[in-house]
Amino acid sequence: MATVYLSLGSNLDDRLTNLKNCVESLKEVLFHTVESYVIETEPQYFIDQPFFLNQVIKGETTLTPEELLSFTQNIEKNMGRSKGVSYGPRIIDIDIISYDNVMMETPHLTIPHPLFFERIFVLKPLKDVEPCWICPKTGHSIDFFLEKLKHNI
Repeated sequence: MATVYLSLGSNLDDRLTNLKNCVESLKEVLFHTVESYVIETEPQYFIDQPFFLNQVIKGETTLTPEELLSFTQNIEKNMGRSKGVSYGPRIIDIDIISYDNVMMETPHLTIPHPLFFERIFVLKPLKDVEPCWICPKTGHSIDFFLEKLKHNI
């Protein structure tokens, strides 16, 4: 089984219920899960929208990265997410942050997630579930990315 880290976010409707429903759906394919605390964050990139609730879930899966992506996209669709403004408001957003030590880049999936290092809403909850996480691509620790982000704010 592969160890995966997924970032979850919601800023529409009942945000906390959206996260809880998403986690329950993910447990169909994730085993031995660990959930981070939930944090509220300001929107990034497209700022004219409600604040987000975010969390990270760690788990083990037998799915391939592509199968996991398809599964998460189906959850988003089933929960009512529609394509809209890039980085805009959403019922639920699920990003694959990392999948074991896999490094891949396809037109539809990049692992590790290409923007995780600039997102406090990913880094803080990721540290909560895996304080010693190391990026397989760079070899840097979660603390390295948090410190770097702190200096860029």
